[in-house]
This record gives sequence, C-alpha cells and structure tokens, in this order.
Amino acid sequence: MEKIAIIDLGSNTARLLLVNILDGGYFTVFDELKESVRLAQDMETDGFLKPSRIAATIKTLKMFKRLCDANKITKVLAYATAAVRRAKNQRSFIDEIAVTCGIRVKVLSEEEESILIYNGVINTLEVPKGLIMDIGGGSIQLIYYNRKHLLQHTTLPFGAITLTDMVKNESISPEEKVVKIEEIVYGHLQKIEWLKEIDPDTQFVGVGGSFRNLGRIARKVKKYPLQTSHNYHVAESEFEAIFDTIKTIDLDGASKIKGLSGSRADIFPSALAAVNAVKDYASFKNIIISGRGLREGAMFRYTVPTTADKPISDILGYSINTLLRNFSMNIPHAEHVYSLSVQLFKQLKVLHKLPRLYVKVLRTAALLHDAGSLIKYYDHHMHTEYIILHSGLNGISHKDLVMAAYVASLHRKADNIEPSFEHYRSLLTDEDLDAVKKLGVILRIAESFDRTMSGLITGVNCDVLGDSVIMKTESESDCSLEIKDALTAGAEFRKAYKKNLEIL
Repeated sequence: MEKIAIIDLGSNTARLLLVNILDGGYFTVFDELKESVRLAQDMETDGFLKPSRIAATIKTLKMFKRLCDANKITKVLAYATAAVRRAKNQRSFIDEIAVTCGIRVKVLSEEEESILIYNGVINTLEVPKGLIMDIGGGSIQLIYYNRKHLLQHTTLPFGAITLTDMVKNESISPEEKVVKIEEIVYGHLQKIEWLKEIDPDTQFVGVGGSFRNLGRIARKVKKYPLQTSHNYHVAESEFEAIFDTIKTIDLDGASKIKGLSGSRADIFPSALAAVNAVKDYASFKNIIISGRGLREGAMFRYTVPTTADKPISDILGYSINTLLRNFSMNIPHAEHVYSLSVQLFKQLKVLHKLPRLYVKVLRTAALLHDAGSLIKYYDHHMHTEYIILHSGLNGISHKDLVMAAYVASLHRKADNIEPSFEHYRSLLTDEDLDAVKKLGVILRIAESFDRTMSGLITGVNCDVLGDSVIMKTESESDCSLEIKDALTAGAEFRKAYKKNLEIL
C-alpha cells in the first residue's frame, strides 16, 4: 500500500496529513499533526518572513519529516500559500527548508490554491451552487461555483493574522477594531464585479480553521448531539449571537470561550468580522462549514486525477466505498443487501409511504451494515451504529447520518432504540423514529436474504393480501436458510407495518 504525506504550510498553521492510498482510486487519512507557526505575523511592515517565524516553521517541518520517515512515507506533497507567496525572502526560505528538512515545497499561485480548495469542497459536499470563503492567516479566498463548475475566484490580500495586525496598535475598543476590519473587507468586496451577480440560490461555504472553530462553538452552545464539523450548518441567528459576544471582549475573554482554540483566540474576532462582511454583502442567511479544503483537494488530485476535469458525481457512494475498502469488507455482499433493500423499499411503498429521499439513509445503512464486525462479531450491529455515526461520511446530512446509524443497528436484533434516540431529538422527530423502524425491518430481511453471502436470492416480489404481506423470493437454488432467517423478523415487521409476514 502506498503512503503519502500532505503538508499545508499556511500563513497561520502548518498541517501534516498521512494518507493511505487504496486500490481503485481511494484514500484515507491515518494520522495528522498541526502546529501554529504564524508565518504571516508582522509581514505587513516590510514584506519579509520574520526570523523567529522561519525558525518555528523549520522546527515544525523537521518534526513532520521525522513522523513521515517513521511511517515509511514514499511521497511528500508540500504546499505553501499566501504568506510565502508574498514574502520577499521566499526563495531563501524555500531553499532552507529543502536543505535542512529534505522537503521540497511548492508555492501555490492564487489560482492553484483556489482550485485545490474548490476540489476539496466540491468532492465532499452536496452543495449545487456555492460561494466558498477560505480564511487563511495572510489571505482570503473567495471561490464561486455552480453545478460543479468553477466560475470565478478572487484572493483578498489579507487574512485573519494580517487583519489583526492592521488594528492591533490602535487605541480603540475591541468592537471598534472589528468594525474597522469589516469596513476594510467590505471595501474590497465592492470592487469584485462578479460577486455582484452571483445566483440568488448560492449557498455560503466556509473553509479553514476559523470556520471550524465557529462551528465548534455553535455546537457547544446549542449542545448539538454530534461533534462532526463537516457539513454543519450555522444559522444566521447562531452566527450573530457568537459574533456579538466575540467582538466586544478582549483576548483574555476570548480565550475562555468553549470550543475556541487557544492558538486562534487573538485572530478569531478579525476572522468573524471578515465573515460577517461577506455574509452581509451577499445577503447569506446561514453558513455551511466544510471540514475539507486544500489538503483534501490535493489528495483527490493525486489519487483520482480525473477530478481535475470532472468532480466526483456520487459523493456519498465514493465516501462509502472508501470505508468498505479501508475495512476490507465483503463488497459484493454489501451491494447485494443494498439491492435487495431497495427492492423491498419499492415493493412495500404502499405500506410505509416514505419518500424516495429515505433511500439515501437505507443505502448508507445497507452498505455499511457489517462494519461493526471489525470490532467484534458479537453485537456487531451496535458497533456498526457507532462506526457510521463517527465515520465522517461525505455527501450526507447529519440527520440522515444519524438515521442510517440507527437503521443499521436494527439489522440483526430488535433493540429498543427509543432511550438513546432521545439524545438526537434536536435533529430527529417522531416521524423519523417511525421511518427508522420501518427501514430497519427492511434491512434486516434483506440481510437475511443473503445470509450465506452467496447471492442465492436475486429478487423479491411482495403482495399485500388482507392483514398479510406475502414475499415471493426469486432463486434458482435452495434458499430455505435465508427464508428461515428472514422470518425471525416477523414480530418487528408486524409492529412496523401492522401486517403479518409470510415468505415463500
């Protein structure tokens, strides 16, 4: 198995990701490391990277290299962004890294950086039309796309660190500093012609550490039941409440806010001021947090080169298949259980009356139903629930992810899910609980129909006759084991569908 490393040498933070390259064009991160290096700090005065910042970065990169060597990394893809791009001593800095750390760093142009960020977002989020805002320490990227076509991009010549530096020596209140930063950003936005003509259905997508911190704070405030950052939606009211608090307090106060990284506390007000300027200028009502960006874009470019021209069309499918391959699961069995599940979903639609949108939930649960076996076979349905909840799947909403986890948990036993279900009441309704139970029975029967994992039952037809549902299986061989196993779901089927179950 090939192992590569991605190094993102940002203006605020240096990040290392260690990645396994799987067969078939898939990848998975198996370790990471990050360190605050603040390369952009104090650059505004003369345009040079400062010796103390260079020393801190070299020390960090040597640490990264040791971790790469320990893990037998075969290839290192290292990228530098705004601070290094603008630095007058760029060449000497890059050469010093090569000599002292043995790492060749590519300095990305503004266009190259925008494209990698876009690749990271478009291949992991189901957002048809978006304005991506990536806040770095020394620059802000604005990227506009529609229907998986990158249309425009602009780099603003400042970021969270440099904006903070612009006002740090002024004898004004924290709130006045924020207002001044908003004015600076707003003035630059007014000069971007394409920004005045974006589609009204465009959604606001936030990338970078400041957005991840915003999402983390919002989740803690509302006691959100998931810790997942990617695809978390920050409502306008949530953002305004957080921003109104942050903009009025000093550094000591900001550092005590739950969910805010201590290394980011001093620059966070500037970052939120920039976000607020863009949000107000484009009249956005909420913010979608993307936990994927430049680094993931680089991984896609390396692992799936075709994404340079054509983004992944089935984001959820790709993400699920990555897990299936990473866990070395029985993919033919998983796909057959999903196929049978869909057949049952369609055949029983007259009874369950669930919209087709629930097929995404069923698909996720069916394909990953055996994932928990990697922990232990016994109670593996419960382990599967945990794995799905913490899988970091792309292309699926948090609500659907939770529902899929519960559906998968029902594929072997009729557990009482109501007590734990209460933990997710902020996401799910009584109707969702009812849907989970109906889908869970479908998955249980479908999994039983491939109990020997040999694909004996190829199809099923359901007839609703009076108080019974008669399932007629299609098979060219003896499938008595499969039918017997499926009939153990009779009691749960009766509870969910108010019908008796017969299988022929």
